[in-house]
Amino acid sequence: MRKLILLAALCCPLAALAAAVIEVDSHHFTRLPVQGSVLQLERVAVADSGTLVIPVGVSEVRIGELYLGRDAQIAIAPSNERLLLDIGTGRIAAGAQISAPGAPGTPQQAAMPGRTLVIRMQSVSTEPWLLDARGGRGAAGYAGLDGADGKAGGCAWGKASAGHDGQDGSDGHPGAPGGQVRLEVPSDFPVEHLQARLDGGPGGPAGAAGNAGRGGASKGCWIYSTRAGLDGRPGTPGQPGTPGHAGRLDVVRF
Repeated sequence: MRKLILLAALCCPLAALAAAVIEVDSHHFTRLPVQGSVLQLERVAVADSGTLVIPVGVSEVRIGELYLGRDAQIAIAPSNERLLLDIGTGRIAAGAQISAPGAPGTPQQAAMPGRTLVIRMQSVSTEPWLLDARGGRGAAGYAGLDGADGKAGGCAWGKASAGHDGQDGSDGHPGAPGGQVRLEVPSDFPVEHLQARLDGGPGGPAGAAGNAGRGGASKGCWIYSTRAGLDGRPGTPGQPGTPGHAGRLDVVRF
């Protein structure tokens, strides 16, 4: 039945999604269908240890009734765009979480910060739950290349060359900041049940130093051999990347 509902949601225009009921079975993973930047759902139920994914491109999700089972989660894809999550009524069980951390960096792209969120809950009962909007980890620095070995000299003439120096490793890339979260809840909402993780992402590890090249040395000589070349110098390792700064949680009561 759940598959039929999701198939209908994928095949119908966005207006039809307003009456959708999304159900995620225990220990299963479901991605919300994307019909536009704004999704309006009548009911969302994620069973114990299930995961519902909100993909990139969605900027607003309105849920009439939400149920998050034990250790269930709503996983929000990393993005630099703000997301509004508006929940009417519902229940959040112990260990459930709303997860919106940033993405780790790569050599070509900087780490992404934790998501900027506005979470509005009208009438939602909760047990201890987690909000995770940590920043992404910085990419590692490049390792320095090893120095080339020197060329060997002759047994009676010629000169061995010195080994080449290893290259320096580059610095690790900085971590991204934690997310900026605004939680809008009624005056009697138990904020003490919320554990927020808004740490900045750790900096990337330093690039390793390149090894020194060995000096050239004569081989296979019986009586005479030319002097061996000097070894090169090893490179210097880079510095670890700087961690991102912590995010912020603002609680607004109404």
